[in-house]
Amino acid sequence: MITIYDWFGYELPIKERYRMIKEAGFDGVLLWWSEYLGRNDYRSGPQIVREAGLDIENIHTPFQVQDNIWLDNLDGEASINCYLQCLKDCTEFEIPTMVVHLPDDDKPYNSLGLYRIKKIAEKAEQLGVNVALENLRNFTNLSYMLEQVDSERLGFCYDCCHHYHYYPSYDLLSMYSSRLMALHLHDYNGNTIHQLPFDGTIDWPVAMKKIAETGYSGPTAIEAMNWSYKDLSIEEFLQKAYVQAKKLEALKLYKL
Repeated sequence: MITIYDWFGYELPIKERYRMIKEAGFDGVLLWWSEYLGRNDYRSGPQIVREAGLDIENIHTPFQVQDNIWLDNLDGEASINCYLQCLKDCTEFEIPTMVVHLPDDDKPYNSLGLYRIKKIAEKAEQLGVNVALENLRNFTNLSYMLEQVDSERLGFCYDCCHHYHYYPSYDLLSMYSSRLMALHLHDYNGNTIHQLPFDGTIDWPVAMKKIAETGYSGPTAIEAMNWSYKDLSIEEFLQKAYVQAKKLEALKLYKL
């Protein structure tokens, strides 16, 4: 199964967006789940996605509240309530997984933050929804929460670009292979991230071999943006994204 982050750039009507994703060959999408970034009608998205013949792999929860999850104030309470509502939304719209950003390591975890992550995990267990914590510049916060919260519903969203950009010497996939719930696959070159795979500096045969060794059998998910592709039409961008995703799938199956 091959999926793509739905808000990959370009301005076009939402129904047209999903029609074009389907026509490019993709099986499903990762949904941006927030009114931010111009998505005021985001709750109508699941129906439109499915009418286009696509599956929904997961939702990406609002990153605008991520830095508040440790805070003992109204902003902190609003952040935990936001994530709990996203869990309820996953149940309502029959979406199996939600992706969450933790604060970067310059905002270290505390006991209140651990309590809130445990609360999210408990609600996820009750509702049967997966919560995948994504790696960014947050290795200490991420590893602590995965070690402290032993829940089959709390796991890891592996972002390869963030990995190689921020912590290239850390073997994140070996550390958290049993907790892997989702992928974000994109490339980078210097400080330019969210490029299409094979357009940057990541060694994809090695990266996909590591993913395959975890036993992960979920979708090959592309999280590229059009920032470096202004010369490509929407159709050309999606076609290239699909071709590169198929190459990644082949590498995942190939034994080096």
